[in-house]
Amino acid sequence: MGPTTDAQSVLHTLQQRLDRPPSLGFTPETLQAREELLRATADLLSDSDRRLAYETDLTAISTAAGAAIAALDVSSSLEVGGLLLLLEAGQPLECFELASRSLQPPQAPALGSGREADLALLAGLAGLAGAADLHAQRRYEGAAQILKQGLQVLQRMGQWPALRQQLSDELEGLTPYRVLDLLSRNLTASGERAEGMALLEDLVKRRGGLDGIADPLLDSEQFEAFFKQIRAFLTVQEQVDLFSRWADEGEMPRSAKADSLATKALTASGFVQRKPDRIAAAKQRLQACKEPQPETLLACLHLLLGEVEQARELFEKGASPAQKQWVASQSSDPLAQLCAHCSDWLKRDVLPGYRDLEADADLEAYFADRDVQAYVERHDPKIPAPFEQTAPSLALGGPNPFAAGPAPANQYGQLNKDNQYDQDLDDLEDEPWLDSLLPNWQWPDNWRWPENWQWPQNWGLPQNLIPSRPSKNQWGAAGAALVVAVGAAAVVSKLANQPQTSAINKPALAIKPAAPKPAPPKPPELVPAAVPLVAANPSDDQVRALLEAWLTAKAEVLAGKESKESLEAMARPAPIEHLQAQRATDQERGTTQQISTRITNFEIDQRRANRIAADVSLEYRETVLNAAGKPQGPTSTMTLRNRYVFGLDGGSWRLVYYEKVPNQ
Repeated sequence: MGPTTDAQSVLHTLQQRLDRPPSLGFTPETLQAREELLRATADLLSDSDRRLAYETDLTAISTAAGAAIAALDVSSSLEVGGLLLLLEAGQPLECFELASRSLQPPQAPALGSGREADLALLAGLAGLAGAADLHAQRRYEGAAQILKQGLQVLQRMGQWPALRQQLSDELEGLTPYRVLDLLSRNLTASGERAEGMALLEDLVKRRGGLDGIADPLLDSEQFEAFFKQIRAFLTVQEQVDLFSRWADEGEMPRSAKADSLATKALTASGFVQRKPDRIAAAKQRLQACKEPQPETLLACLHLLLGEVEQARELFEKGASPAQKQWVASQSSDPLAQLCAHCSDWLKRDVLPGYRDLEADADLEAYFADRDVQAYVERHDPKIPAPFEQTAPSLALGGPNPFAAGPAPANQYGQLNKDNQYDQDLDDLEDEPWLDSLLPNWQWPDNWRWPENWQWPQNWGLPQNLIPSRPSKNQWGAAGAALVVAVGAAAVVSKLANQPQTSAINKPALAIKPAAPKPAPPKPPELVPAAVPLVAANPSDDQVRALLEAWLTAKAEVLAGKESKESLEAMARPAPIEHLQAQRATDQERGTTQQISTRITNFEIDQRRANRIAADVSLEYRETVLNAAGKPQGPTSTMTLRNRYVFGLDGGSWRLVYYEKVPNQ
């Protein structure tokens, strides 16, 4: 009723409440106490003087700066009736707390009395209603705790078995929601996340494994939707451990689906962290699976391990006509087609779905990594067959490329009439394809072309030494950069050791050097903007500024705002999609995140022509806000250590992915 309700309406409402008592097993004493309280309330609200005084007191309490709250003084004989009215008024959590407290010593009623039975019934009903309210607010773990406490109260009293079963059923039905709630907590909340993992394992075990259908609460379609959500809250290592355990025969039957998920998690971890041994473990797991696996999937794993011939054979054997048609539309080169298929598989099926991975399916960056190249060399010392034609004289012990003889013209230069090469090799420094082939090679700082040096008149550069311009996929896919790097290094070494015949045969001339001209004044240096970062060789400060801009933009998006800088100018699609998915999840919950980060240590540990990696320590603070902008839970404060990888493409540097640095 509102403040303007007249006395006649008050009496009408009183009669309705008296005519509709709760029919849930309460004793006559409790129902009588309820009636007395209702009549006393109606008498007060029907008396204009008493009502005015009562409302004045309520207004004073609501506007007071102190901690006073409105309350009713109810005698102990009417206490249970008052709690029943509190439950009817839509305050189940308060009713549950008071009823549970009344059942505890020393104020606990006599065993077997009607008061004890009514309080236990109130606790059970209030627990159900309170859990339903928390469920509606998406506070699933809070709802579960209320149900657990209600069960404990009723079990201690040994009463109301039907109500106990209802509480137990509600608690079991909350399991999928609790798993989502607990696993979505911050990674520092290790206790809650461990409980969520245990609940997830119990849920899967109850349905008979990932492939089972024994769960009455979730049918196959509902479970698939639930499990897809769950994976997004698990780190890649959690998925490796969990799915590997489920795939092995143990408490649950061996699952082909768990084998597939374990394979994907191992592959994602190996690809992003540049650890081919994990990809090898994924391949072994897939090959050991009792059920036949798609040849196209195995082809991708062989390719990532540098086993090109096996990958090509498996793809040709297992690819469908539609797949072959698609890869043919990507390139006419067989190896590039295989790379396109593998990159698409990584992007679509492997890399999405991990809490701590944001990465592109960049095969070129993967094969340019030293650890990957070392693994390929260690396990397959032969040059892959597709690249044997690139530089046979260097890679396979063929004829000496420096033997005398004319060389035909090619696209990098031609012999002039004196059989001399028109284009110097130092001009090749500016060739973009050379950077992609030699990501780690640089001209020696102390090396210069010998003065007056000329190409030998009877010597020509062999056609097979400098290949035609390769595509990124062709060279990145199988480590061919190693072959060309060896060739280029041999050329530079040979040229540096050539005799300086012209300088020896001609006498030196004494020439007085001209007076040096004064250097023109340097123009003032302009501080470049952090975004976009277009410097070919950016400084540490510039890379740090780019990272700070990304962290700021990320905080703005998660706060429900628009980023001041273009996300596309700072990061590749994978990190942006991951950020947008985080924001979409928050929007579903009706929350935002207030995040602040401060970089405490920034150290670049890898720098190449098109790749920079930095080891970064951060102070991180996060507060979850509800729809009203008020904090929902405590603020999380932690120290993080991540590794951020940046790539150069399209003329600017962008974030490729980041990963948590494991504890040493």
